[in-house]
Amino acid sequence: MRARSLLALLCAPALAAATFPPEAEQVYMARFKDIVSNGRGELSRYDPLEAVPGAVKVVPLPVAKTPTVSREALATARAYAAANNSSAFIVWHRGKVQDAAYFGGRDASTPIVSKSLAKPLTAIAVGRALQLGELKSLDQPVADFIPEWKGTPKAGILVRHLLDMRSGLLAQGFSTDPNNHWSRAYLHPYHERIIVEEYPLTDAPGSKYEYNNATSELVALLIERATGRRYAEFVSREVLQPIGAAGGEVWVNRPGGLAHSGCCIMLPPETWLRLGILLLEDGRWNGKRLLPTDYVAEMRTATEENPHYGLGLWVGGPYVERRGFANAARPGPKVLHSEPYLARDIFMFDGNSNQIVYVVPSEQLVILRTGDSPPKSPEWDNSKLPNMLLRGLLVRSKSPAGPQVAAR
Repeated sequence: MRARSLLALLCAPALAAATFPPEAEQVYMARFKDIVSNGRGELSRYDPLEAVPGAVKVVPLPVAKTPTVSREALATARAYAAANNSSAFIVWHRGKVQDAAYFGGRDASTPIVSKSLAKPLTAIAVGRALQLGELKSLDQPVADFIPEWKGTPKAGILVRHLLDMRSGLLAQGFSTDPNNHWSRAYLHPYHERIIVEEYPLTDAPGSKYEYNNATSELVALLIERATGRRYAEFVSREVLQPIGAAGGEVWVNRPGGLAHSGCCIMLPPETWLRLGILLLEDGRWNGKRLLPTDYVAEMRTATEENPHYGLGLWVGGPYVERRGFANAARPGPKVLHSEPYLARDIFMFDGNSNQIVYVVPSEQLVILRTGDSPPKSPEWDNSKLPNMLLRGLLVRSKSPAGPQVAAR
């Protein structure tokens, strides 16, 4: 695939442009005007929503009676979270909650808008489908489930490419033209058809890292066609309920339509913490394996095309002072890292507004920060929270943090 030229891709047969009912276009335009006019770059509200039930009884996570992180480090980290427009801050170490704080009138039950925290969840959902035998492998062609792609250049997209941002689909962008691909693939009531039938392929699948939401949005379609179950129900029964997590809601593109898997799921903070703990425990919960053996290692493995990104997860990788979400060669915002991460095996759920879950397997440490975008000055430092807490550990691993897993 790497040798295929862009010209060959552009000259290959493509699907005809989709047509939709006038009322669907009206809904799209109303959403487009909302997102353009409100100045926040996101919708004022998600509608319609579908329930994603959690565990019938959520048993609280155990709380440490004797902290294994210094009180000074916890207090400093909590203050940093508070100063940065956070809604929640939780520290988990060696099987227990060390600190949990909520800000701005929120509490443990307040759902947060996930934004791109949802992307690691898509990788967990795929892993669960693999464990259940509903998918054959990460290298299975997506066209097995989206037959509309057979005989087109998109037939080369593999399941793993929907998770590691190497699908070859058009890089994420923004436009005030209502006919642009980015907005239609996000806001249209038939957004899955927009992506399948209209969204451009600009590079050979697997050849280039380009961050875009479209690839993650397709995971819901993949799960539904592979399992015959709705995405919300699958995530509920196969992911949230087995880990005893509280549920919430997810935006669907139209009544009875497809869930937005790449964003827009509302779950309480502790649910995201539990997902981090699930990966810390190599895909097991209370001894039961939910994800295939070595699958979390796959998630944590960066690609040659981006040494900081695996399957829905960001990894420490080679130190760079500023790391963005887009292809490193593209202009755009880049997040400050004032120093290297102190743990070489750190990996992250990392989304818009600097919502983040840090996981450090070598130290059995998970740190969560959710909320609104931090102030522009002083700017958010992505290495600050984990490093100050790592420096404050009172009980440490006997072995040094493992090296970053090698790039694929």
